[in-house]
Amino acid sequence: MLCAMNKSGVFLTSLFILLLSTVLFGCTKANEETTPTTGESEEVKNILTMAWPRDVGEMNPHVYNPTQLFAQSMVYEPLVIYQSGGELKPHLAESWEVSDDGKVYTFHLRKDVKFSDGSSFNAEIVKKNFDTIMNNLQLHSWLGFLSKIERTDVKDENTFQITLTEPYYPTIQELAVVRPVRFLGEAGFPKDSDTSKGVEQAIGTGPWILDEHKVDEYAVYKRNDNYWGEKPKVEKIMVKVIPDTETRVLAFEKGEVDLIFGEGVISLDSFLQLQSTGKYNTSISEPVATRLLVMNTKVEQLSDERVRLALHYGFNKELMVEGISSGLEKVADRILSTNFPYTSKIEVKSIQYDVEKAKSLLDEAGWILPEGKTIREKDGQQLEVEIMYNSAETIQKVMAETLQSEWAAIGVKLNIVPLELAEQIQRFKDNNFAINFFSNYGAPYDPHTFINIVATEGFGFSEAISAYPNKDELLKQMTEVPKTTDEKERQQLYESILSSLQDQGALVPISYLSQTAVYQKNVSDFTFPANRDEHPFTGISIK
Repeated sequence: MLCAMNKSGVFLTSLFILLLSTVLFGCTKANEETTPTTGESEEVKNILTMAWPRDVGEMNPHVYNPTQLFAQSMVYEPLVIYQSGGELKPHLAESWEVSDDGKVYTFHLRKDVKFSDGSSFNAEIVKKNFDTIMNNLQLHSWLGFLSKIERTDVKDENTFQITLTEPYYPTIQELAVVRPVRFLGEAGFPKDSDTSKGVEQAIGTGPWILDEHKVDEYAVYKRNDNYWGEKPKVEKIMVKVIPDTETRVLAFEKGEVDLIFGEGVISLDSFLQLQSTGKYNTSISEPVATRLLVMNTKVEQLSDERVRLALHYGFNKELMVEGISSGLEKVADRILSTNFPYTSKIEVKSIQYDVEKAKSLLDEAGWILPEGKTIREKDGQQLEVEIMYNSAETIQKVMAETLQSEWAAIGVKLNIVPLELAEQIQRFKDNNFAINFFSNYGAPYDPHTFINIVATEGFGFSEAISAYPNKDELLKQMTEVPKTTDEKERQQLYESILSSLQDQGALVPISYLSQTAVYQKNVSDFTFPANRDEHPFTGISIK
């Protein structure tokens, strides 16, 4: 997602716009009275209707909001695809080679692929898509490999080549993201070829074709029966705009909805209530992100590693996560879960709940609890810190309150500050915080995206680790990682970086976030996509 050390405002703004668009994902089934006319027989039953809080957007593969990620992935495809465990597999490119110096990527394109209008997918159209993306590079500055492209070349009809200015190993992984490097057919381009202003038609190579669209009401996608890959089992997907969460759940309970899927499309309480009835199937995905506490070591009270570790020892993480999420979030023991590339072999210190250990560390750090008082002091200053949280997130609020209570027992005063998301983000960027909640970006972005964010000044993380005695060495390693062409060296760098970041206590893993799914008994073969932003519809069938 972003490994180039771009520190501009455009970089950060683009990143947040992207991330704020990845939060929700759900499906519903509309009743006959609200089903739009699609020009086909009313007897067609093989249709899945998906409820979504906002319109799908203009279906432009090369832009961001308001176009929705899941919808883009239904119509437009990448050269490579991200699979479980971080494996990158051929997709529109059937194979590729990387030069020994890590600068030249040669892609051999599939010969059996057509766009939905019957036109050919070939190296020329791949280059045309890259050209319009590169002509709007400022818009896409968050995607690291794009800023490193020296040139793109059509070697022959089915061979496309990218030459970089320097080695950048995440190139293949970044080609798997949902936007902007996916491919529009020739007839979809405007006359000036500048897709940043819009597209003429939504023409892709994907398994779905946009069939009907009424803005802010619904969109209907029909199966692409000429699709080159695995064809969907259902004939149509209807995306119906239903902004209210409770209304979506109510529709599901009425039997009008087949599937609710994603992050944030259903509350934990509603998920558990539906699960408890036994009437529906429910699923929880592997971790897609980690909920973290980020401690700013520039704040005097948090500058000592012993204080940070004491705070970690000083709360019962297992009990808190289980109690607040009812088991839907799992306790996190590491910054990045082991289902991301290069993370499975990383060893970190295990920190278990231990109040006496926490008190001992605070004593060692010189923060003493005076007789008759409840807050520790050092040189006349109280051990008092502030945690900020997104006021729209109930889980963050309850977790902050739990930490406040538990840390009070070891003599630490925690002040809780609720903020709107935009202000929380801005304060984090401005280094105007003591403790903040944060979650990483998940597949297919991490681990390189997370490492880059930590290394980027003006984002909050660089300041958070400012008291680390090995900060300069860590930053050097973070700069080296994307340039490595040796897999063994790259693995060693990730192990060193991620273990050091966690062991020194500024980044405290709390819980693993997952996607949830609730679906009717007549829906089968549901699986979560490995890519956090992809649609899950290809394998689904309705009995």
